[in-house]
Amino acid sequence: MKQLLTVASPPHWHCGRTAAGLFWNRALALAPVAALAVWNFGPPAARTMALACVAAVAVQAACDRLAGRELRIDDASALVTGLTLACLLPATAPWWLTAVGAAAAMVLGREIFGGPGSNPLVPACVGWAVCRLSWPDLMNVDFALLDTPFASPLSELMYFGAAEVAELPLADLVMGRQLGGLGAVQVLGVLIGGAWLLGRDVIRVWIPAGFTAGVFVAAWLFFATDPGFYAPPLFHLLAGGTLFGAFFLAPECGPAPTGRSAMFVYGLVGGALVMVIRAWGAYPDGTVFAVLLANLLTPALDRIRPRAFGKSGRRQP
Repeated sequence: MKQLLTVASPPHWHCGRTAAGLFWNRALALAPVAALAVWNFGPPAARTMALACVAAVAVQAACDRLAGRELRIDDASALVTGLTLACLLPATAPWWLTAVGAAAAMVLGREIFGGPGSNPLVPACVGWAVCRLSWPDLMNVDFALLDTPFASPLSELMYFGAAEVAELPLADLVMGRQLGGLGAVQVLGVLIGGAWLLGRDVIRVWIPAGFTAGVFVAAWLFFATDPGFYAPPLFHLLAGGTLFGAFFLAPECGPAPTGRSAMFVYGLVGGALVMVIRAWGAYPDGTVFAVLLANLLTPALDRIRPRAFGKSGRRQP
């Protein structure tokens, strides 16, 4: 009876799956993203990713020691959090900024709530938000990456209108030749990693589908009202961290709801918020803030439950 009544934090999986296996699959899915980031941004990207991973693992070990728990650094959860955070940072982020972001992601975003699966917000998004609000100049990719040959399509759209990005080759966006988070803008790597996560059943299709649908529909509505000022939907799907948010941020276990309908609505709301922030907000790319706002809706969305097995929709006489 004791084992039957044991309650643990999510993720809850059957068929022999383990939390460590899920995190290692996430780490493998981030490998093509990291490879393209190094290809496009060079050694500074590798330095930032390595430092974020080391800092996250070190903070995890320190928290385990302080709490008197067995070390859990071999489950790759801290590694994934650090690498995900690094993908949101500029390639030229100072070492101390990367370390502070990783520490904030681990402590404020995860450990303070009880560890992986218990966190109500995506830890990497929490770490990024702390850095973005505390040191906006260092986190502004337009200033931090001035020596790169790439442009920031979302900043150009925000300040100069749709005509400025009308002739931008979509192939450049797919290959990551744009300014933004060093891994979040690597669209090709994100698609490869997302396919791995879906193929390994690490994430369900409902959240990425809802997220991309929310961005596409909201972008189409804005574009239909004023094509001269707003960019078309395909641009918004490929620019910035849209797809990274759809596959690597929004579906994270714990902050995301569990039911199919709830997951799709969660993704749909998150995707629509991305466009609301891009169109009316102060930030060119609102993906991270949109995911954090969608996380806050999870307790309400978890109330959307499927009909009980064997129960009809009609009231019995």
